[in-house]
Amino acid sequence: MKLSPDVALALLDECTGDDLWSVEHCLERRVPQSWIDELADAFETSYRVSSQTIYVPDPQTGRRIVNQYYGVRDVDLAKRIATDLGLDVESIEAACLSRQAIVRTIKEAIMDG
Repeated sequence: MKLSPDVALALLDECTGDDLWSVEHCLERRVPQSWIDELADAFETSYRVSSQTIYVPDPQTGRRIVNQYYGVRDVDLAKRIATDLGLDVESIEAACLSRQAIVRTIKEAIMDG
């Protein structure tokens, strides 16, 4: 399924390279179910490295750590959008050292046309 350009750009605008999106969040944002099925996975938290620790919202404390989380990495969603828009994702990944850089480079490539 191909996304409309406005939906694709709106989704990409939300991507940072750092976040896991819940399936519910993906559906609210109009990510196609086939993409969710393709990209969703179970992720485990790391207690040793804070950048790999998974937090979820908690009404009492603001956020809490979870051991596992089933969702879609926003970097994977950004790469899927880029593929859908005809970008060479492999070359972008090869030139970038972090998930954040991949997302930023995809955004720049789309804005530069």
